[in-house]
Amino acid sequence: MKFTTPATTNPIDQLKVVGLPLDRIDGPLKTSGTAPYAYEQHAAVPNAAYGYVVGSAIAKGRITSINLSEARRAPGVIAIVTAETAGKLGKGKFNTAKLLGGPDIEHYHQAIAVVVAEGFEQARAAANLVRVEYVAEKGTFDLAQAKNSATMPKKEEKPDTKTGDFAGAFATAPVRLDATYTTPDQAHAMMEPHASIASWEGDKLTVWTSNQMIDWGRTDLAKTLGMPKDNIRLISPFIGGGFGGKLFLRAEAVLAALGARAAQRPVKVALARPFIFNNTPHRPATIQRIRIGATGDGKITAIGHESWSGDLPGGQPETAVMQTRLLYAGANRMTAMRLAVLDLPEGNAMRAPGEAPGLMALEIAMDEMAEKLKIDPVAFRILNDTQVDPEQPARRFSQRSLIECLRTGADHFGWNARNAEPGQTRDGQWLVGMGVAAAFRNNIVMKSAARIRLDGDGVVTVETDMTDIGTGSYTIIAQTAAEMMGVPLEKVVVRLGDSSFPISSGSGGQMGGNSSTAGVYAACVKLRETIAQKLGLNPAETEFVDGLVRSGGRSVPLGQAAEGGEIVAEDVMEYGDLDKKFQQSTFGAHFVEVGVDIATGEIRMRRMLAVCAAGRILNPKTARSQVIGAMTMGVGAALMEELVVDTRSGFFVNHDLAGYEVPVHADIPHQEVIFLEETDPISSPMKAKGVGELGICGVAAAIANAVYNATGVRVRDYPVTLDKLIGKMPDFV
Repeated sequence: MKFTTPATTNPIDQLKVVGLPLDRIDGPLKTSGTAPYAYEQHAAVPNAAYGYVVGSAIAKGRITSINLSEARRAPGVIAIVTAETAGKLGKGKFNTAKLLGGPDIEHYHQAIAVVVAEGFEQARAAANLVRVEYVAEKGTFDLAQAKNSATMPKKEEKPDTKTGDFAGAFATAPVRLDATYTTPDQAHAMMEPHASIASWEGDKLTVWTSNQMIDWGRTDLAKTLGMPKDNIRLISPFIGGGFGGKLFLRAEAVLAALGARAAQRPVKVALARPFIFNNTPHRPATIQRIRIGATGDGKITAIGHESWSGDLPGGQPETAVMQTRLLYAGANRMTAMRLAVLDLPEGNAMRAPGEAPGLMALEIAMDEMAEKLKIDPVAFRILNDTQVDPEQPARRFSQRSLIECLRTGADHFGWNARNAEPGQTRDGQWLVGMGVAAAFRNNIVMKSAARIRLDGDGVVTVETDMTDIGTGSYTIIAQTAAEMMGVPLEKVVVRLGDSSFPISSGSGGQMGGNSSTAGVYAACVKLRETIAQKLGLNPAETEFVDGLVRSGGRSVPLGQAAEGGEIVAEDVMEYGDLDKKFQQSTFGAHFVEVGVDIATGEIRMRRMLAVCAAGRILNPKTARSQVIGAMTMGVGAALMEELVVDTRSGFFVNHDLAGYEVPVHADIPHQEVIFLEETDPISSPMKAKGVGELGICGVAAAIANAVYNATGVRVRDYPVTLDKLIGKMPDFV
């Protein structure tokens, strides 16, 4: 870990503000409806026109003509932009397909035009008057059919790994499992749609947008428009959910910019809900084969995990084998990823990419293996724990508390009351079952910077381009600054989501909370040193407590240091080669209880528990909110979420929130979250880790295992729906 400013003792460890379950400081704005989201910047952009995106009606082929004459004559229309009139456009680093298509079409609902009008309804009506002729080509839309032509993914650094002799060890293992599991395409389905407002002043462009990673978005927008990055400002102060779907620049931001340039006035564009499902990224489907070999007493001797997924040409795989490389011991190992070319919309990151779908398969396989061995599923996982990277035994985990998570959860949940024989527990018309799964998600740290200002009133202002996607970034950043500068939370102002601020880690990969607060920590260290030097104090002996700067027998109000003018400090946290020296991961255990209707096969959640080991918890209230939200997404993944592919025409049929089912309040029972007392000084000076994605990892498998325990029906193809149970359930009447 590299500190650009050396630290003395770590003030974070005082835990006067950090670690408290404080309410989110942005909560009043959210609950009162006064938090301005991307599409609601009415004060900043009072004269905005409206853009409506036209999407391709075919999945693969070519546009032969676009007739705009009728649309141009429609009431209120100001401008129409197509690929032909937009000028030369580049392609950003994170876009697999072009964000403005034409004449070649790469996927269904690829944006091919934007119609700009005085009002939204006028723009939408005119967009329906755009006449497009196509020549359609035959595409590939079915992963099962494309599986045999899948190849090793070129963009993946380590698509395959091998340790020992997997084939030999598996062939000779006394107890073996060889099973195939499938997970479907899934949608982010966040509440706030993809939305942007663009405004030009000469050659300077400002975009208010809903984007998780400000610098990535700004960089790719500059590449796409072929203009200097310094001429673009991205602003994203509030985001109504993202889950990875807003990690990257998307079509609405590009088309808002192009539309505003053509209309010569600000333009706002929001993607309609059906458009989001087929135009923006989704979690791709997987086919996963898992083989486990073990001794009669339950020690894993061979473990192999192969995964197939699909994406557009030049795309990337769903890295569903990653957790299998690290989660359980076993001398002989093999993992492999294969990528098929599919002409579906882009597959990309969705909450816990890799581990979430990978654990959906692996943790069912672990239960199936435990049953073969006649070992309790919790005990089987504990028996095969490891404290080192199984593929690189010289590299230890910085912290690994999986066993404690499993034991704590089992005790708290009453696991000892579970009947190991399926279908034996009844509650009236309900068959009742319990399930467990391990949770695993790597701890990613990323370079992150911040700027801190101190004024004469002792107010500390934090500026960083970090975003808050509903995760509590505003609050934990404020807590960090308050702890470091020795002021109450009310004396801290946090400004986020603006590319004019120092570049942060952004929100993604559950790295944002730990990394961004570490950047704030570094900037506060710099500010503390600057203040001490200005006051003629020794920085190493200076304390910042209760709004005072104290050293020896001297005590000065913090604001006094800035009486001659605001003091500003900026710094960055970097991590060097820590990831090469230590394996950094987060761990957990999920326990669930389900009921399955004896006559209809309806599944209902009854209880849920997550036990998480994720370093220091910076704010237990916001962290719990993240985990129960992730657990809820896990219920969706287990029981209902599936983007249904029309394999003839190449699009997702259920492309709205009526057809794509997600859990609602009535679906979710009592949820408990336990955070283990843990700090990880290897991870960052905050001694924290990510937790927002750990909460989804393993949930679906725990539910599938509970359904099996309730009914005796093993479902290996998600989602676990009643039609997959009802014909196989024994007559329990």
